[in-house]
Amino acid sequence: MADDGGLAVPAGGAMAGRPLRKVARVVLLDGRDRILLLHGHEPGDPANDWWFTPGGGLEGDETREQAALRELAEETGITEVELGPVLWRRMCSFPFAGRRWDQDEWYYLARTVQTATRPVGLTELERRSVAGARWWTCRELARAHETVYPTRLAELLRKLLDEGPPSSPETLGTEIV
Repeated sequence: MADDGGLAVPAGGAMAGRPLRKVARVVLLDGRDRILLLHGHEPGDPANDWWFTPGGGLEGDETREQAALRELAEETGITEVELGPVLWRRMCSFPFAGRRWDQDEWYYLARTVQTATRPVGLTELERRSVAGARWWTCRELARAHETVYPTRLAELLRKLLDEGPPSSPETLGTEIV
C-alpha cells in the first residue's frame, strides 16, 4: 500500500492505476444540530439515488479548505459558515456517470445559521444528478432507509454531537461500491 498523508491507498484492486481525486466535503450543521445532505442520483436514472454531504474535488492550486467553502457555496448557496476542523478522512471508489471515481475525501465540520439553500454554481453533470437538499436530524438519519454516504454517517454524527470533534481526524474504512 502507498500512503497519502496518513491514509492508506490500496496498491491493487479498485484504485490501481487510476488517479486519486482529492475531495473536500462539509458536515454542515445548523443551530438545531441538523446536517445538510444533498440528494443525488445516477444521471438518467433517478431511481438509483442516495444522499451525501456537500463537497467536491479541488481545482487548481486551491487548498482543501478553499475547495470546501467553494463547493458548499456552489452546491447550496450557503456562504455564511464557520469552517471548523477536519473530522474524518476516507478513501472511496464508486461508479458514477459511466466511469469509476477514486477519491481521498476530507470531511470538514462547519456551522451556519443560514438554512435556505439554492444551488448557484452546479456543473452540467451536477445539474443532471443533484435533485435537491434536505436538513436531517440525527434521529431521522439513523432511521433512514435511503442510501447515505459515508455509510456510517448516522453513527458518526451521533458521536460528533455527543463528544464534539475528534482531537485529530478519524480515518474511516475504505468504501468501494
